[in-house]
Amino acid sequence: MNVFIFKNRQEVAQEAARLIIEAWEKKPDLVLGLAAGRTPLDLYQSLIRAYEEKKIDFTRVKVFSLDEYVGLSQDHPLSFAFYFRQNLFNEVNLRPENIFLLNGQAENIEAHCRWYEAMIAQAGGIDIQILGIGLNGHIGYNEPGSSFGSRTRLQVLTPETRAREKAPFEARGEEPPCLALTLGLATILEAKNILLLATGEEKAQIVRDALEGPITISVPASCLQLHPSVFAFLDEPASSRLERKEFYLYSQKLISERRALLRIF
Repeated sequence: MNVFIFKNRQEVAQEAARLIIEAWEKKPDLVLGLAAGRTPLDLYQSLIRAYEEKKIDFTRVKVFSLDEYVGLSQDHPLSFAFYFRQNLFNEVNLRPENIFLLNGQAENIEAHCRWYEAMIAQAGGIDIQILGIGLNGHIGYNEPGSSFGSRTRLQVLTPETRAREKAPFEARGEEPPCLALTLGLATILEAKNILLLATGEEKAQIVRDALEGPITISVPASCLQLHPSVFAFLDEPASSRLERKEFYLYSQKLISERRALLRIF
């Protein structure tokens, strides 16, 4: 587990973008797993700026979305497909044939999930899976109780998750979805590298539970402790409850002085 602590969320985004750009320089046909939400949004904005400055070219990059609400069309303003188009795809030179999105309106959910897993395998696997973390420890929409062996599938959302996400739906006079499609925990753990982003004081306790607590299905993100190449990028508030924070800062200083030690490929 590589834990890095930065001053604020802007630095988290900038350093995460730098890591992705360095990986792309070594592998121009990079395969990225994309997460939606507020925290990754800063990262995508940093990547767009890097593209505009010709520091990265997405021509050969492939992308896979992490999750999607069931029942929403890909044109619905609150779908994750729409989020990605607005906040990344429309601003860079990704090729349409290299964009893979979970479809919340698939006629046969099980067949669609099998197809999605097959597309990931055909692409050679995900090189860097970007993740946020929910207050209950979910990554993707793997809610507490999800099996560490789970694959891409249908997931029932907890009342707590729905409550946190209801405001934009209610503003449109709609009920928040109760179901989602998500990459499973086993699928996530098959990514070659995982980039976990967490910012804000409200994430401090769950970050501590996920990174330093027991490995348990009650905190799905704790499964990341089993992965050999996790990069956890945190801002100061999100890191405030880590028991080993001083060691992480010490380790981070050594790595920054010897950049060659930090290799994603």
